[in-house]
Amino acid sequence: MAALAWLLIPLVCAVGAGLWGSWAGRHRKIGDGPELAGYARFRAAMERPALQESQPDPADAV
Repeated sequence: MAALAWLLIPLVCAVGAGLWGSWAGRHRKIGDGPELAGYARFRAAMERPALQESQPDPADAV
């Protein structure tokens, strides 16, 4: 009976790994909406002009 238990342990682990693999590899329907929106905001921020040199720097007022 102990030998049967030792044979069932890998079998149960293999079935569990198969179930987890099928769950982890499922196709999600959410898409890339939030990631692409964040990237678009990043690109918009990078395309803005930098601060003008004529504006005083608050660190120089100390």
